[in-house]
Amino acid sequence: MIATINEQAFKTEVLNSPNPVIVSFSTPWCGPCRMIEPLLLTLQKSEEKPVKVFKVNADENFWLAKRYELTTIPTVLLFHQGVPVYRLEQIGDRTEFLGSLKTALDRIPAYSLENSLTP
Repeated sequence: MIATINEQAFKTEVLNSPNPVIVSFSTPWCGPCRMIEPLLLTLQKSEEKPVKVFKVNADENFWLAKRYELTTIPTVLLFHQGVPVYRLEQIGDRTEFLGSLKTALDRIPAYSLENSLTP
């Protein structure tokens, strides 16, 4: 299960993370949002380098939804060093979805494994 974070935790967990972070903006009523969650977990487990994955309930975190100009749910953003570097709004088939996120992750300059996730 992907951890859900809110506006208060967003700065610490996403913006201040030394590692890439994938954030899925979703809502509980969104079917495609529930479909991509296992795909994001699969991607996280398959990555050789550390990457965090979180979801944000867009209904409950209005300011984050507004800040990142969400126009559709789900929207997946990839952050690196606190900056959104990739945005995915159209969720096609699972292979295309995972492939596009993997390509975006691979484009991030190498980062140290010493910056791995801490509990």
